Amino acid sequence: QVQLVESGGGLVQAGGSLRLSCAASGRTFSSYAMGWFRQAPGKEREFVAAISWSGGSTYYADSVKGRFTISRDNAKNTVYLQMNSLKPEDTAVYYCAAEEDYSGSYYYVRVGDYDYWGQGTQVTVSS
Repeated sequence: QVQLVESGGGLVQAGGSLRLSCAASGRTFSSYAMGWFRQAPGKEREFVAAISWSGGSTYYADSVKGRFTISRDNAKNTVYLQMNSLKPEDTAVYYCAAEEDYSGSYYYVRVGDYDYWGQGTQVTVSS
């Protein structure tokens, strides 16, 4: 069994920064793509950022390009989301997700692409 645990959420003023972490434990994969998603109350879960196993490929939602950075440290089984210039509209529960990928080169942007999910961490941005 693989568990994903997010941390680093909290309340921050608009324009501030937060760094989210997602640590994998238990039976980890040989290689897997990772993604970050977020969900605000009453809204569908939406894609934020994704990264391939190698780290060589990343992709971002238009709403966060230039502000958020996804990265990973495979030796620590951890993926990060650095969030800068936060806006009130970034307020949501943020989830990390993992999908096994033997090629190590692909990333995924759909909720349905991922098999493993964390419990989520709340990010609240005040104006």
